[in-house]
Amino acid sequence: MRLGGSLARRRHRRRDRLRGTIVESSKGRRGRGGSRLWFSMLMLTLLGWLGGYLITTQLIFPPPPPPGDLFEVPDIRGGGLASARERLTGAGLVLGEIDSLLHPSVPEALIIGQSPLPGQVLRPESQVRVTVSLGPQLRSVPDVSGLAEDRAQIVLESSGFLVSVDTARADLPRGRVLEVFPRPDAILPLPARIRMVVSTGPALVAMPLVLGLDREEALILLDSVGLIVSEITEVFRFGRDQGVVVEQEPASDIELERGAKVRLKVGMSGRATEQ
Repeated sequence: MRLGGSLARRRHRRRDRLRGTIVESSKGRRGRGGSRLWFSMLMLTLLGWLGGYLITTQLIFPPPPPPGDLFEVPDIRGGGLASARERLTGAGLVLGEIDSLLHPSVPEALIIGQSPLPGQVLRPESQVRVTVSLGPQLRSVPDVSGLAEDRAQIVLESSGFLVSVDTARADLPRGRVLEVFPRPDAILPLPARIRMVVSTGPALVAMPLVLGLDREEALILLDSVGLIVSEITEVFRFGRDQGVVVEQEPASDIELERGAKVRLKVGMSGRATEQ
């Protein structure tokens, strides 16, 4: 009985080992098969991406043909259109679109800009755009004579002129414009400078001393210095004050503008009267 049981146990162990070997072998085959499947899918993806790239770059959007000779753009600024066209033709290029604009310092019809800039390279027969000067903007000088200084300056500066101010004595009231240089209606290129002369008012004279002078003598003296006697009042006086100036307004030595008015009082005999 013991011998038979021992043999049976040995057969069972051999059968179990055999079954384990078969299971492990099966698992190994399944693992190797999965790796090969993932590798195949990866290769297919790479091949598909590479094929799509080649189709896109070679068939749908092919690269441009290699350029031929390239020509350097010459500097055509500062010349006229005729010379620019000649120089561009000699360089294998073509004069393209022409723009224009006002320029304060470049004379009319001269080229002030180009695109592309000098030194760049282009294919043969490529166009070069240019910008041509129309010259400075012209403006006539407005007549501001007689205007107040601040108002005249606003008018001139809003017209595009640069204003400098001088002063001079004149009969016009203080702060009024006497004249401008250049003269009004002169045509000037902007920006241009205008010199404006402004009045400082009439020349001042000192009020003379007329006390003690006869009435007629006082009138002649005041008229000679440009003053106007606006009022003469006769007041009663005895003795030598009769017929002479006894009071004056303003007092002597006070500076007045020419044409200023003064008042006098003259002595008389008898009852005082007023003129």
